[in-house]
Amino acid sequence: MVDYKNYVVWQRSHQLVLDVYSATEKFPKSEQFGIASQLNRAVLSIPTNIAEGSGRETQKELVRFLYIASGSAHEADYLLLVSKDLNFLDETIALPLINELDEIKKMLASLIRTIKKSIT
Repeated sequence: MVDYKNYVVWQRSHQLVLDVYSATEKFPKSEQFGIASQLNRAVLSIPTNIAEGSGRETQKELVRFLYIASGSAHEADYLLLVSKDLNFLDETIALPLINELDEIKKMLASLIRTIKKSIT
């Protein structure tokens, strides 16, 4: 069992949650239960799955949850892109969020590789 708060990828994804929630507050009311809600859930799923996986008994289980977090990161990436393209998010807000998400995806991939190497 690992303290998830020690993972830099968790720290950055937690901050991303705060930033995305702040950004989606500005979405049109008609999207409150649409893209805004789905984007919030997707981005929240990243640090949540890192935390849950860290509490599991084996490294193999942690890797499984990191893959789920990665999938959520890819979903959030598209939702940020479509939010920008639909003008729900200004490009000056969307692009830094997308760039940070790209870094988080790389960090997750690297962590998965590192843990998988230690398992075998």
